[in-house]
Amino acid sequence: MTQPLVLLDLDGTLMDSAPGITASVAHAYRTIGLPVPDDATLRTFVGPPVSESFAGHGVPADRADAAVEAYTEAFTAGGMFDCSVFDGVADALGDLRAAGYELVVATSKPEMYARPICDRFGLSDLVDRVHGSAGDGSTSTKADVVAAALAGSGRLSPVDPAHGPVLMVGDREHDVHGAAAHGIDCLGVAWGYAPDGELQEAGAVDMVEEVTALAFAVTAALTVDAGAGAGVGAGVGVHAIGA
Repeated sequence: MTQPLVLLDLDGTLMDSAPGITASVAHAYRTIGLPVPDDATLRTFVGPPVSESFAGHGVPADRADAAVEAYTEAFTAGGMFDCSVFDGVADALGDLRAAGYELVVATSKPEMYARPICDRFGLSDLVDRVHGSAGDGSTSTKADVVAAALAGSGRLSPVDPAHGPVLMVGDREHDVHGAAAHGIDCLGVAWGYAPDGELQEAGAVDMVEEVTALAFAVTAALTVDAGAGAGVGAGVGVHAIGA
């Protein structure tokens, strides 16, 4: 068995990315001449592919490309760096790494943005790799990103328990569904941008309420349950956190 693999969403899970994303979305609506959604609606744009969110929030198909272009203009002009790492995330990642986990960022954000953001805010030094969406205009779902992350770790899809356990950590239903497409459970985080109940309804295996409990919750989700026959075995070089 190989070391346990933890796939980590970026926006809303590791980082508070709402300020830059929502400002860029608002710019897009103004640019194409549509009313800017209210703050609650703007926050729902954090996490899913932005083209998908525009389609679900009043942008006609014939103006979708213009909306994405305007969003990208504002985002690359500075919005991408208008974010911050949630307090406690660095400590949690350090604990997980010290315990023997392989940590990989798996985000729907285009990889050409995700990598420099992780570099600037110090996350790249705390994880093994960063995977994002293609960002070339092609459709890239969360399941596609998870597939790339698995391949980068030499894993098959659906995941083979003999190759070691895998867990997704995320804040939106897209994380749950994208992971499930590969036979992976998703641990939901309560500090992100999902509406109440979204993660539970999507099928998150459990919820963690505070960042300070993240490392322990990941360990608990991957710990062997004698009745389930899955999780982290004693022979994979992983040490308990918070025990």
